[in-house]
Amino acid sequence: MAASAPSTAALSAPAAVRLLAVDDEPEILALIAATLEPMTACGDLEITSAADGAAAWEAFVRLRPGIVLLDLRLPDANGMELLARMLAADPGVHVLLLTGYYSTASAVEAIQQGASDYLEKPFSVERLRAAVGVLVEEAGRRRQSGELQRELAAHAEVDGMIASGPAMQEVLAAIRRYGPHFSAVLVEGPTGAGKELVARALHRHAGRRGPMVVANCSAIVESLFEAEMFGHVKGAFTGASSDRVGLFEAAHQGTLFLDEIGDLPLPMQAKLLRAIQERQVLRVGSVTPRAVDVRIIAATHHELSALTRAGRFREDLYYRLAALRITVPPLAERREDLPLLTRHFLARYSAEYGKPLRGLTRRAQLAVARYAWPGNIRELENALAAAALHAAADFVDVDDLPEAVRAPAPPGADAATPLLTLAEMERRYARQAVAAMNGNKVQAAAALGISRATLYRLLRSPSAT
Repeated sequence: MAASAPSTAALSAPAAVRLLAVDDEPEILALIAATLEPMTACGDLEITSAADGAAAWEAFVRLRPGIVLLDLRLPDANGMELLARMLAADPGVHVLLLTGYYSTASAVEAIQQGASDYLEKPFSVERLRAAVGVLVEEAGRRRQSGELQRELAAHAEVDGMIASGPAMQEVLAAIRRYGPHFSAVLVEGPTGAGKELVARALHRHAGRRGPMVVANCSAIVESLFEAEMFGHVKGAFTGASSDRVGLFEAAHQGTLFLDEIGDLPLPMQAKLLRAIQERQVLRVGSVTPRAVDVRIIAATHHELSALTRAGRFREDLYYRLAALRITVPPLAERREDLPLLTRHFLARYSAEYGKPLRGLTRRAQLAVARYAWPGNIRELENALAAAALHAAADFVDVDDLPEAVRAPAPPGADAATPLLTLAEMERRYARQAVAAMNGNKVQAAAALGISRATLYRLLRSPSAT
């Protein structure tokens, strides 16, 4: 699927970063404005000032600044308390504390509470300009990264699935190959990995006129199996007050998706095999077979070959279904897709709940990246849905995530689900950026906020092949 080159206009001309300067000394506010004037003149920075805590909080809520210069001693507020309040409302904000009463202990406490830096009055022009300049550059990189992630997510979403990494690209390739021609496909993978999404993509690629009908094999009562699958005629049994179409007939000229087929008892397997082989069904209570034109997709979280060897799954049915197989990888084996999946689900539930969430805080991102996700995509989606609902600020923080995700990984967990190194994540992200820009490395480097030399180094790395 060819992707058109995304526009980089927004990436090359970002909006100014908003800075809120809070100090009760007019000369300090004037010094800040004069010191940062080169940044405001070129449009990189937009400054608003406040002389007390009440005005500062009103401006903070109204403007949502990216940077705050905050005096520790205000006539009506304690700077540390205001810092905590601002970070609670927007964990993504950068706060630089200003004080004329410096101590190492207070500086350490400020950093521990979430301040980005701690400047002692009287501060030098160079020190202030350098500290704010670093944060302006970081804000620009974060904005560009967010916009690039949105571009990547748009190009990575295929058939309802986020599939930027090699593991899922193999799945998509199999869907494209099998879709137009299959009569039966077996989709294997752990619970929550997205097997039904794969089935729906296969059905769409088949181009069938009929619908895709879903049968949950683990929920069908054995005594009702034939009536559910093949239908019944009026009077066939007590309660059969009219003719009823079964799932096979409902899927005529379409697809029948047999979910969790590994849970189907052996007697039902025999009846299912006969219907698939003969391409006809016999309604309960009828003597007239009915032809059906149905393609079959079976899915399971079990290893059907092992069940077959154990005598718990019919060998003839297994070979009928498994001529074409697609294995959906667990999330632990496609961690390069995690940032895009996170953004995708957060955007969905932000819109659903009417909350303009801007993303995850850095510590929330770390918790999401560190967690093993044994429940796969379904667990990730549920966790982010809950986090979006709980979030009281513009960013989802670590406390908004479920307890299992917040908790540190147990000893030995890394061996079972190894995390990618930061360097490897950067290498893979660089490759995704180049792909999103249709191979244009100059645009990719600009979008990532790195030099072309750095991009070339990442792409040349042995780990990036």
